[in-house]
Amino acid sequence: MRTIWASATAIALFLSLSTSAAHAEEVTAWRLFISDHADPKVTVIDAVDGEKLDTFHLKGPASLHRSESGRTVFAVQGAAGVVTGIASGISFEDHGEHGDIDVEAPKLAGIEIAGKKPSHFVEHDGDLAAFFDGEGVARIISEKAVLEGKSDFREVKTDAPQHGVAVAYGSHVLLSEPNREKPDELPVGIRVADEAGAPIGGIHACPDLHGEASSGNILAFACATGLLVVTDGDGTPAIRHLPYADSLPDGKTTTLIGGRGLQYFLGNYGADKVVLIDPTVESDAFRLISLPTRRVHFAVDPVRAKFAYVFTEDGQLHQLDVVKGEIANSLKLTDPYSMDGHWSEPRPRVAVAGDRIVVTDPLKGVLRLVDATSFEKTGDMAVEGKPFNIVSVGGSGQTHEGE
Repeated sequence: MRTIWASATAIALFLSLSTSAAHAEEVTAWRLFISDHADPKVTVIDAVDGEKLDTFHLKGPASLHRSESGRTVFAVQGAAGVVTGIASGISFEDHGEHGDIDVEAPKLAGIEIAGKKPSHFVEHDGDLAAFFDGEGVARIISEKAVLEGKSDFREVKTDAPQHGVAVAYGSHVLLSEPNREKPDELPVGIRVADEAGAPIGGIHACPDLHGEASSGNILAFACATGLLVVTDGDGTPAIRHLPYADSLPDGKTTTLIGGRGLQYFLGNYGADKVVLIDPTVESDAFRLISLPTRRVHFAVDPVRAKFAYVFTEDGQLHQLDVVKGEIANSLKLTDPYSMDGHWSEPRPRVAVAGDRIVVTDPLKGVLRLVDATSFEKTGDMAVEGKPFNIVSVGGSGQTHEGE
């Protein structure tokens, strides 16, 4: 009897899985979150059909950061002293042989983190750290708590206000060390602390620390002398210094982004150059690439891992082959945006949404759209105001009827 029951159960399970598979639908969803240069708002646009989904009103103009999962987007409003959490409405669940996608309306998460002069905002393994320059304090919260609408953040303090950074790294926190001799200048290093902020060991020197990013399981901080490379160690994070190559001209990286799919870092290096960095080697770790004019913004392609994109002040978007270390294609997109003038003036920003590269054109009030496969312009999308900072969230997955 047990054999008959087991066979019947197996048949029922097979039929159930077959029915579920038959009713599965492949869905692609991409959303663009765009802040305005002057107005305190974030506009959400469906990147597939161009429909405006919502506008969220904030307390101040914002820079935007998305989480690794894409489930949350954060609006850092430096002048207003607050960080606002937004639920993107798109989430994924890994089922091994396929992934499921859940698509809902975007909404404010109901979480705000307040403090003096929020600046750097960093996620690591689902923990989010907002650093408040005016206090020298990091406030840390999990993405899970944000999505549940819980203000369960903890504070970790440094010794003084600074233009600093914090990274929640497992059971530790990596904190920038202020310049005690010249408090108005950039931090001088990184200190490892426990979850409560108590220091562990000494300071890892990183003069003029500015810029951090992750690529795979490696975290890096940009310094005047090179990079601090952080990996998992025996009980505490392992930190080593990767010095700039002697062959490089005078300069330093101050903005750093991490590769997706391929493990590398891309940084600025002077006004009209970028540098590709392989953090896994000691020699030949840096490849310098000259640009035709000064750099405005750059982004990596999370789908086509061998490419990154650099926008320059002459209005061109450049496709960068990170394997060959050279510019593969260039495309004129906008009128010139000179880098002369104040650093915060409205200038284009770049994001990648699936098979589409999107470049904001704030002075024209449009998004410039480029096909990522052909690298040809495909159209424009109007956005009210001065569209400025932009992040994308999305992907493809299956949905199932009745779920």
